Amino acid sequence: MSTNSEGMNPKFKKYLKYLWIFFGGGIALAFLFTLGISLEVFGPLPTFEELENPKSNLASEIFSSDQEILGKFYIQNRSNSKYNELSPNLVKALVATEDARFEEHSGIDFFGLARVIVKSLILGQKQSGGGSTISQQLAKNLFPRKRFDNPFTILTTKLKEWVTAVKIERNYTKKEIITLYFNTVDFGNNSFGIKSASLTYFNTTPDSLKAEEAAVLVGLLKATSYYNPVRNPDRALIRRNVVLNQMRRAGYLTENKTDSLKALPIELEFKMADHNEGLAPYFREFIRLELAKWCKENKKADGTSYDLYRDGLKIYTTINAQLQRYAEQSAQSNLERLQKDFNTHWKGRDPFRENPEVVELGMKRSERYRLHRLAGLSPDSIKKIFETPVPMSIFTYQGAVDTVMTPMDSVRHHKLILRASFMAMEPKTGYVRAWVGGPDYRFFKYDLVKVGRRQVGSTFKPFVYTVAMDNGFQPCLEVPNQPVTFEEFDNWTPQNSDGEVGGMLTLKDGLARSVNLVTAYLMKQIGPRSVVNMAKRMGITSEVPPYPAICLGTPEVTLYDMVGAYSTFANNGFWTEPIYVTRIEDKNGVVLKQFYPKKVDAMSEETAYVMLNMLKGVTESGGTGVRIRGQKYQISTPVAGKTGTTQNNSDGWFIGITPDLVAGAWMGCEDRTVHFRSTALGQGANTALPIWADFMNYVYKDPNIHISTEDFQKPKRPVSVEFDCNRFKSKEKQNVIDDLDF
Repeated sequence: MSTNSEGMNPKFKKYLKYLWIFFGGGIALAFLFTLGISLEVFGPLPTFEELENPKSNLASEIFSSDQEILGKFYIQNRSNSKYNELSPNLVKALVATEDARFEEHSGIDFFGLARVIVKSLILGQKQSGGGSTISQQLAKNLFPRKRFDNPFTILTTKLKEWVTAVKIERNYTKKEIITLYFNTVDFGNNSFGIKSASLTYFNTTPDSLKAEEAAVLVGLLKATSYYNPVRNPDRALIRRNVVLNQMRRAGYLTENKTDSLKALPIELEFKMADHNEGLAPYFREFIRLELAKWCKENKKADGTSYDLYRDGLKIYTTINAQLQRYAEQSAQSNLERLQKDFNTHWKGRDPFRENPEVVELGMKRSERYRLHRLAGLSPDSIKKIFETPVPMSIFTYQGAVDTVMTPMDSVRHHKLILRASFMAMEPKTGYVRAWVGGPDYRFFKYDLVKVGRRQVGSTFKPFVYTVAMDNGFQPCLEVPNQPVTFEEFDNWTPQNSDGEVGGMLTLKDGLARSVNLVTAYLMKQIGPRSVVNMAKRMGITSEVPPYPAICLGTPEVTLYDMVGAYSTFANNGFWTEPIYVTRIEDKNGVVLKQFYPKKVDAMSEETAYVMLNMLKGVTESGGTGVRIRGQKYQISTPVAGKTGTTQNNSDGWFIGITPDLVAGAWMGCEDRTVHFRSTALGQGANTALPIWADFMNYVYKDPNIHISTEDFQKPKRPVSVEFDCNRFKSKEKQNVIDDLDF
């Protein structure tokens, strides 16, 4: 075989030439292909702005005043964390498992890529692992792939991810990349981002995750369904231990530590985010509706409206989480107790015998009825459906019960469930600290703090007395306990609830004992219009007609308005609007809006102080609210307040005032035709007052809640009113003698 002068076989030289052409051409082609990707020949790449501000659906979060997350509003349950809020265990678990050379490469790990080519493609070892770096995975998370149609699309998409990964490495630090990664990944069970996942699976925050917990969450990323620790605990345990082994190989854990952690079971504290559960559900729903309006009316820098479900807003509320818990516990325990009394009270009787239309109307207002009507069924057909037993879940105060009954019987059952609402606020700041809108949001969606209006009964009487005190009447003034007729209003003549009349009563005793005729006497002197005006100045937004009957509590008012109005007495005569949100921030912490309460000078400081002293009589000997001083509650601190009971005992009220906190409770059934048949059981002192008393006892006994136990502060100027009725009588007699001498 001949050779050339250099001793090389011509044929071999030819093959070598082709090899170099093929290799060089391949490199050139790859370069040109990559250049084409970079120049967006094969489709757009993320812009610089998109890389700087990657978009993702961020849940808006509601915070309590003591920095607990009350709830979220979201399309995806995603919340962001900062790097310093990530446990080192998380970072180590992720790097050890997904990208061991994370600190060394610039977006593409060529060693890892070579391993994949050799082991996976050439040797066919499917378990050898992937070659994607954390930066590449982040690129895929931030800018998701489309469905693959052919190998060319797969190749171009993969190269786009490589280019994007390199850009990400140029725009972000390694810590920022780790943080972005943890904030964008899906952990299953509607938990997007590490903050949501930590709360969902372990009821904790990312900075508090233990090594074994971090390993569970990082291991979950390989396949969120297959390795789900709730549905597939055995697989999740195996996967967790693989992650722990990876951490040992990377030098993050010792062998002994790894073995001890692998021996531990997975201990979850699993709770999926649910709008129907958690703390303050009625408040959260009310806030959601309010914020939806705010978002529509306010624009971002790009001219679009804020999106409550995608923009990651932070809503800071005035609700105190611990006070909220106390309020919910107090309402729940008393409702459970009273429901037993109510059921016993009606045992063997039909509450709807005289009012069958209540059940019929309840059927027509139900969601089941509405859906059948939308489906085109006739009223007669729907009624037959409502009389056919079906499996369902019904509410009880011992928990939901699965049963079989007719939908009509379900309507009857739920009509007989007692409801309650409760609100507490600081009189000086206006901050609402607790909000209980009903017994169980899963079954009863209607908020009875700010939305629902109920007749207020005798809790309206202080408005009448306030006008009287503001016009020179004295607490110790004696007036006749006799019927009063209002000739200009069809000769309306109110009566006392107990039917008793006669004698003289001081205004102080009249209010303390809630005597109707004393209130009617005052109304006759001052007129309905002045009372309506005072109620409006004190924050009552309901329509209050200027009729004398309002003095006995006929108006329907929200608990929110009533508690706000009573706070005027504790705030030196200034009505301070109850507020529930202090500020709204965007996802970066920029304050978008701050909220401040309105204030109205409703009455003089002296009048407010006089009313506090008169309302203190309600909770003292002879007053309708005296049971708060008894053996059961033993509240000895200064308290002003007022009970309220409407006709037929349909509504029970109590609003209590202390220097730092004003709170009110309401209790009744959905329909006023369903109620206790005796005043002893149905009066506000027996239904609503216990909720307030239990709540305040929780508050007073909590060393972390600093609330004054002192008396109400006196006005700066000397008070001209005499509270000692014996001294007042002596002065009155002396005035008469002086007049005679004159």
